[in-house]
Amino acid sequence: MSPSAETLIALDGQRTQAINPLLSPAMLRHEHPMTSRVAETVLSGRAGTVDILEGRDDRLLVVVGPCSVHDAEAALDYARKLAAKAGELRGELHVVMRVYFEKPRTTLGWKGLINDPGLDGSYEVNKGLRLARQLLLDVSELGLPVGCEFLDPITPQFIADTVTWGSIGARTAASQVHRQLCSALSMPVGIKNSTEGDVQVAVDATRAAAASHVFPGINPDGLAALLTTTGNPDCHVILRGSAAGPNYDAATISDTLARLREQGLPERVIIDASHGNSAKDHVRQAIVVRELAARIAGGEQGISGLMLESFLAAGRQDLTLGRSEDLTYGQSITDACMDWDTTSELLDTLAAAVVTRR
Repeated sequence: MSPSAETLIALDGQRTQAINPLLSPAMLRHEHPMTSRVAETVLSGRAGTVDILEGRDDRLLVVVGPCSVHDAEAALDYARKLAAKAGELRGELHVVMRVYFEKPRTTLGWKGLINDPGLDGSYEVNKGLRLARQLLLDVSELGLPVGCEFLDPITPQFIADTVTWGSIGARTAASQVHRQLCSALSMPVGIKNSTEGDVQVAVDATRAAAASHVFPGINPDGLAALLTTTGNPDCHVILRGSAAGPNYDAATISDTLARLREQGLPERVIIDASHGNSAKDHVRQAIVVRELAARIAGGEQGISGLMLESFLAAGRQDLTLGRSEDLTYGQSITDACMDWDTTSELLDTLAAAVVTRR
């Protein structure tokens, strides 16, 4: 005799309120197709990033943009400004726009545009995926490469073909699931030190991601599949500080490079000027960037690039779910960001540092 419906619910559905259909990656890519212009931006963006990481290009990689996108229109306005600036400084900087859609939370809070595009707790994920992919296409049409953090292991199937540079956050650097994911991705991926400041976890993740893996996932039609990967040799460490303090000092960078060397990995590091390195203070971000620029100009080796959190307006604001009309246009609802004018000035400073180093 088969178990009753009540028994089946008790066995496997006691805490599941609903299971709703999710569109397939193939359907989303059909609805929001890649153009030749976007493809050129992505491929040249990836190639430029790898050349910098491998030391064949002496420019700096700069990943800059909002902490997390909550307003596609404001993000595209920002992208237009950044694309123009990136064009001016292309000889010294390889600029990638930070376009993050998934927000990891320490406890609770808004989880990002893909998860809750209405900013109202309605969790229209299919709508969020469509908004996210279209924004990535729109930014790339400007000739500006994009960078995304990958949090949910299924999400990359929907958007990864549009992404030049990926990242794995501090909360997931030790995750075997995310290390396997990195091994499958077609773009360079930066992996952050842990929230406690453990750099070795990022080094270990970089090594693991470079290896081949076999793991379950979904195929482009959204069906369960077994994925076999070749490994990703373009992963690298991001130093982002911790609650204990910053870790962008020369000694920590030197120690990180030594750890990579011991593992037989390429010696390259990206510095995140936000998070623990600035105590999440957007004003201090500028101090961090200027200090790093001076050190780069002085010839310090090993720093392949920087990450900056920046939006149209400075600071941050609180979101009240369902009241998005009350938000200040172009200001972050997650971590505090520098404003555009400050960002533009800092990009000039970094470009000048590269010139001096040459």
